[in-house]
Amino acid sequence: MPYSHPQPLDKKLAHRSIKHLLPGAMALAGAAGFVNSVVLGFFRTPVSHMSGAVSHLGGNVAEHRLSDIWASVTIILGFLTGAALAGVMVGAWKLVPSRRYGIALIVEGFLIALGAYLLLHGRRIGLPALSMACGLQNALTSSYCGLMIRTTHVTGIVTDIGVMLGHWMRHGQIEYWKLRFLSFVFCAFGCGGFLGALTDVTFGPECLLVIGLIYAIAGAVFAVLVHRGVVTITPPSMPGAPRSAAFPT
Repeated sequence: MPYSHPQPLDKKLAHRSIKHLLPGAMALAGAAGFVNSVVLGFFRTPVSHMSGAVSHLGGNVAEHRLSDIWASVTIILGFLTGAALAGVMVGAWKLVPSRRYGIALIVEGFLIALGAYLLLHGRRIGLPALSMACGLQNALTSSYCGLMIRTTHVTGIVTDIGVMLGHWMRHGQIEYWKLRFLSFVFCAFGCGGFLGALTDVTFGPECLLVIGLIYAIAGAVFAVLVHRGVVTITPPSMPGAPRSAAFPT
């Protein structure tokens, strides 16, 4: 995730803006879970997070499965490339709505559609295209109101929830708004994975074409809304961050 510098927690801003961020975070997490489930049905290696991909690569190397080694390497490189692409396209220090986010979603939709097309023809080269889309998405969000937002995997979310529960057991205090936010995003990813697995049984990778189209449409709509000033969020200040980087256009 590019430029994910921690931001000071602003409770007033959090309660005011988190309700606007939650639907988008849930939609992105659900879509990522969907894509990941479909890919698992094709190659048994996740593309929405790299822990499983790296572990799978180690197993392939140990068993000398050369074709699978190459496929796993391309998945990892694809995710890395997608994250780098987000840094180039958005280049923001903080999560601030701009047309660049809309364009990034359009690019992600294209990558998902391309990956689906290649998988439909039995070509593993579609795997890095899909992992690139996930890397791009995961890098689009940054720390916001003291909350690190991840939408393509849930390891960090489960960790944060566990730490919060531990603090509650020890100190008797918990930030319920943050717990609700993380719990909803977690559930969205799980539901997306469930729907992806069900749909994959009937349609296979073809169902990803629809997801890619949805991303492209959502990105175009978002870019138009930001351009017309319908979508605006004033982020909290972050010491040391250049204003030109914090407010992309």
